Amino acid sequence: MVKRRVHVAAAAIISADKRKVLIARRPSGFDQGGLWEFPGGKLAPYETGLEGLKRELHEELGVEITRAQPLIRVHHEYPDKRILLDVWQVHDFAGEPFGREGQAVRWVPMEELSGYPFPAANLPILRAVMLPSEYLITAEEADDDVFAERLTRALHEDGVRLVQLRAKTLDHPQYLARARQALALCREYGARLLLNGDPALLEDIDADGIHLTSERLLQLDTRPIPANKWLGASTHSAEQLVKAGALGCDLVTLSPLAPTPSHPDAVLMGWHDFQQCVEHAGMPVFALGGMTRFHANRARAVGAQGIASIRDFWR
Repeated sequence: MVKRRVHVAAAAIISADKRKVLIARRPSGFDQGGLWEFPGGKLAPYETGLEGLKRELHEELGVEITRAQPLIRVHHEYPDKRILLDVWQVHDFAGEPFGREGQAVRWVPMEELSGYPFPAANLPILRAVMLPSEYLITAEEADDDVFAERLTRALHEDGVRLVQLRAKTLDHPQYLARARQALALCREYGARLLLNGDPALLEDIDADGIHLTSERLLQLDTRPIPANKWLGASTHSAEQLVKAGALGCDLVTLSPLAPTPSHPDAVLMGWHDFQQCVEHAGMPVFALGGMTRFHANRARAVGAQGIASIRDFWR
């Protein structure tokens, strides 16, 4: 059976305080009725994703989009169809959203989204909505006071809200001490902390998750941590992205994208190949390798969640 292809534009509409997102409930008589979803609908012939989204949100919610940017594209197969969800993050809009077609709509705090039943195709969108567009990877830092000063600056002045503790030069007891230090600072500023190391680290440190190296990723056959923790991984190819998806990773970094002083001889991916990989990743992807915050919009434009960096945040 040849499955029909359906191209859908959907919106993650963010509240002014950036703490809530608007979701809508599918009417009971519709396919997957009763489940919640991100509002939007099928594209008309020759419409772009943004054009279709503007039309759908006006028809469904009575609002006009004034500022939006790509968030994630999700390919999903159902028994009878193949769905492409073209998802946009809407930052500014005119009007007060309401269910013009009789559907229930609700502003939901980000941290409560996982408590609502969504269609399977919407699950990667949940992850993307809850993640920021900047991912700080900590530098090797021997001095605890310097580490605390630089992490605090990134959290307080730069507004970083996702941190990976990477400290390869520390032994196990030193890493645990550094992790406790980092976790206390991240909790103070409302940031998530992922530990780069053995998943068993979560038995000692109640961080928000684990970030796997590409080597560790390839060694695993099943997700190594509970579903209520974030699982990240470093990837460097389309094949490793597939492995991360099979393992149930919630986010990945994909590198090397551009030149970086730490890896001057690396074979670079470039923006074209990066976009091709991200298109079918099915999870939030952070661009890594020579990235700064000035690259964030370009990364978003080709489908990435945002950028990951050491140098640009660790000053």
